[in-house]
Amino acid sequence: MFLSEQVSKELLSQYGLLIPEGRTAKTPELAEAACKEFNAKRYVVKALIPAGGRGLAGGVKFAATPSSVREIAENLLGSTLVTEQTNEGGERVDAVYVEAAIDIAKDYFIAIALDPGTGSPLLLASSDGGVEFEQRSRMDEGTVRTHLLAPESDESRAALEGFLKEIGIEGTTAIDSIFAARRAFCENDMTLLEINPFARTATGDWMVIDAKVLLDGNTIFRHPEFETMAADLSRPESELEAQKNNINLVKLTGNVGVVANGAGLGLATHDMLVDAGGDPANFMDIRTTAKSFDVAKGVELLLGDPNVKVILLNVHGGGMTAADTVAEGINFAYSRSERQLPVIAHISGQNAEWGIRILRDRKVPVETFDTISDAVSRVVEIAR
Repeated sequence: MFLSEQVSKELLSQYGLLIPEGRTAKTPELAEAACKEFNAKRYVVKALIPAGGRGLAGGVKFAATPSSVREIAENLLGSTLVTEQTNEGGERVDAVYVEAAIDIAKDYFIAIALDPGTGSPLLLASSDGGVEFEQRSRMDEGTVRTHLLAPESDESRAALEGFLKEIGIEGTTAIDSIFAARRAFCENDMTLLEINPFARTATGDWMVIDAKVLLDGNTIFRHPEFETMAADLSRPESELEAQKNNINLVKLTGNVGVVANGAGLGLATHDMLVDAGGDPANFMDIRTTAKSFDVAKGVELLLGDPNVKVILLNVHGGGMTAADTVAEGINFAYSRSERQLPVIAHISGQNAEWGIRILRDRKVPVETFDTISDAVSRVVEIAR
C-alpha cells in the first residue's frame, strides 16, 4: 500500500527528519491560501498522483508569488499526467501539494528496502539524486550502491559513515537522519522507503524533499491509522474497494485477470504469463485473512472490468487460506454476475480437490490443469 508524498513526509518528520513546510489543496483558491500559512521566498506546486516521474512530465512547478501558485494549480488540477510510471491513459490530478521551495546545495538519492537474502533493511544510495535519477540509474547500474543497514550502534554508525563518505554524504546529521529513517521503516512495516532527493541545503541541513513509502498491506491490522492516510492517495476505486476486502489489487492494462493467493505466487504467475505472450490486467494477492466473500469481491471487480477476457487462477491452498475458500469465493462472484468469463485454473495444496469440485459442480466455466505452465498456455490462447 503506497502512501502519498505528503503523508510519507509527515510520517518521516515524526522520526525527526526535516521536511519543507507544505499544504495539500484541491482548489486553486486553497492553493493560494496555503502560501499564507508558512513563510517562503518561493513556492513549489506538485501534482499529487500515485506515480513517479512527475517532474519530467510537468507535474512540478516553481512559483514566486501566491498568485502564481494559484495559476499553476488551476492548470494542474483536473489535468492528466502521463509519466514513465503511469499507463498510456495517465493519472488525473485531483490535488496539489504547495510547498516552500528549498535552496538546495546538492541532492542525493537514498532508499531502504528489504534485502532478499537476509530479510534485513538494505540501504540504497547514490550521489545522483533528483528528477533524472531513474534515467541515469538505468543507463549505469553503478549509479546506486548498497549497504546492509544494521541496528544503530557505534559499530554500525562507523560502517555507515564510511559508506556514505564514498558517495559524498558526510556529517553526523546525515547519519542520524538515515538511522531515523531505518527506525521508521522497521516500526511501520514498510517494504520500501524512497527519499529523492535527500538534499543538503545551502545552510548545511539535510532535508527530505520528496518521499515515497510502500507499506506491507498484510500488516495493516497493526497500523489502523494508515487506513485514513491511504485514503488521501489518489487510487482507482477498484483498488480501494479491494483493499477493504482483504485483497491487494493493482490495475494494469492487459486482458487477463489474474487471481493468486500470495504476493510471491502472484508475481511468479505474472512472469510466466508475460513470458508466454500474455498481458495481465491486474495484480491480485488474496491475503491470508481473506474469507470467501472477500475473494468474491475481488473476482467481481475483475468480472466488471470490460478489458478482462479470461481469468487465470493460480492457487496453492495452505496455512490460513485453503483452496476451497478461494473456490467458494469465485462461485459467489459468478452467481451474482451476468458476465461468465472462462476461468483457467491451477489449484494445488490444502483442499485442492474439494475446491475443483466446487467450481465444477456449481457450473463455473472452469478448465483445470495439473501444471501452471499448461494453464498459462491455455489462457494466452483464449486471450488472443
